[in-house]
Amino acid sequence: MLMVVIVTDTGMVKETIIKYDEDINTSQVETLNNLFNSKLQGKPLNKIDKPMEEYIFSEINYSIEVIKPIIEQINKVIEEENDIYLEGTKKAFDLPEFKSLEIAKNFVNILDEKELVLDMLNSGIAKDINVYIGDENDNEQLKDFSIVTFKHSVGDKDLGTIGIIGPKRMDYSKVISVMKYISKKMKEKDL
Repeated sequence: MLMVVIVTDTGMVKETIIKYDEDINTSQVETLNNLFNSKLQGKPLNKIDKPMEEYIFSEINYSIEVIKPIIEQINKVIEEENDIYLEGTKKAFDLPEFKSLEIAKNFVNILDEKELVLDMLNSGIAKDINVYIGDENDNEQLKDFSIVTFKHSVGDKDLGTIGIIGPKRMDYSKVISVMKYISKKMKEKDL
């Protein structure tokens, strides 16, 4: 059952009990309450010029038309395919660290897990270059590796991230120099 209370600014109070064949949960009651309060509260009764049902449906349809594009954009962002391009992975197996079957297997597993790679590329508090060495990586699978990432953006728009994953003994100064060079060239291109 649902109890509806109507109160006017003149002090008139009307209430009624509505019986439903199916259960209504608290969330549904809150939604109905918000809907009716937002659409009817403060409106003079003579301004609701259509029958009540028609008025409410027209208000709901208007809201749906406003909300629909927002939901479509949210779904587009959620379903948006994040492209990941891998280069140079075969060269990694020439490094001494990858002679260990366990480390090599772990490396391949990391590259297979798209969500892990995306998290790795999207992590970082710096606006441009981030360096994570071994245990500084949040994920246990990355403890044997170092990661250097470079986020490229123009204004507020994120244009992607370049990441290098390699052994903890990598030549950081060389990798960071290359990242800075790439950053400089990409900024020149954007200007």
